[in-house]
Amino acid sequence: MKIVLLAALLISISCFAQRSDFPEIDFKKADSIAQYYTGASLTNLPVLTYNLTASLPTDVEKIRAIYTWIGTNIENDYSSYQKISHKRKRLAKDRQAFLNWNTDRTPKVFKALLENKKTACTGYAYLVKEMINLAGFECDIIDGYGRTPTIRLEEDSAPNHSWNRIKINNTWYWCDATWSAGETVILNAEPMFNADYFDGYFLADPALFAKNHFPIEKDTTHSANDDAFKTFINAPVVYKEAFLEPIIPVAPERMHHQITKGTAVTFKLKVPDTFNDDIHLLLNKGGGQKVVTPKNSRKKNEISLAQTFTKKGLYDVHISTKDHLIATYVIKVK
Repeated sequence: MKIVLLAALLISISCFAQRSDFPEIDFKKADSIAQYYTGASLTNLPVLTYNLTASLPTDVEKIRAIYTWIGTNIENDYSSYQKISHKRKRLAKDRQAFLNWNTDRTPKVFKALLENKKTACTGYAYLVKEMINLAGFECDIIDGYGRTPTIRLEEDSAPNHSWNRIKINNTWYWCDATWSAGETVILNAEPMFNADYFDGYFLADPALFAKNHFPIEKDTTHSANDDAFKTFINAPVVYKEAFLEPIIPVAPERMHHQITKGTAVTFKLKVPDTFNDDIHLLLNKGGGQKVVTPKNSRKKNEISLAQTFTKKGLYDVHISTKDHLIATYVIKVK
């Protein structure tokens, strides 16, 4: 499978913007309209799209109303996700076959979505695209890899996720309606969807979005190169709460490290100008956990946390602020 070049990926990230471009808009009206139409039918998408957007004055509010409605009205279908995952694994080594299959399957997924209001990530992305297009805006489906604290990826992993890019005022923005809608939990060996709308993935910071989203490159002018994908799967785990500020883990770039006793590790985070919360580390060793406040410094938008490890062992190091986990590293001290 061809993987996008690291340089090309970084260039593409720089071409995207984020929700902070619209500081004067609070989205309350857009969200209230989405709530008003809770339970609305999908049988006539043009009418639903019109109802959600007609009274909103700005493009970004129209897009927000559509996104919020989808995120609060569509249920994640775990059984559909499993079927898609099995097929993706079978086609993991044949990139073009996967893209052809994914293109052919999408309308079928969309038909089932219209009937049941249940779908996997492909259906979410397709519905976002259809409704955003109906509202008069450009929107594309992006296929690739999603990485979460519960999803581990290997170098030969099959693509497992889909999301969208939306153009607003001639600028592209990322969003992920699937992850905004909630999560599937397993109770008594049975999957159950937990609807829990989270807007952090709406017009997300592109540098942070790239920490857990890796697109399949569809532009065949790029040659195959695995380095960018290796960097992606070896990076620290990033939790969704990082998207609230946003807080972006900058260093170390890798999740796993081996050091000698008495060595300090410096964790660096990029934060907004307005961020003033305390950040601490949770050190988990052998099942026991303690909270530490490492030596820290701040320079403009970057916070550095220097932690010295004085005892041998294997540590899960969680970066935390308030009650939220931001990122996790694993440090082996010899």
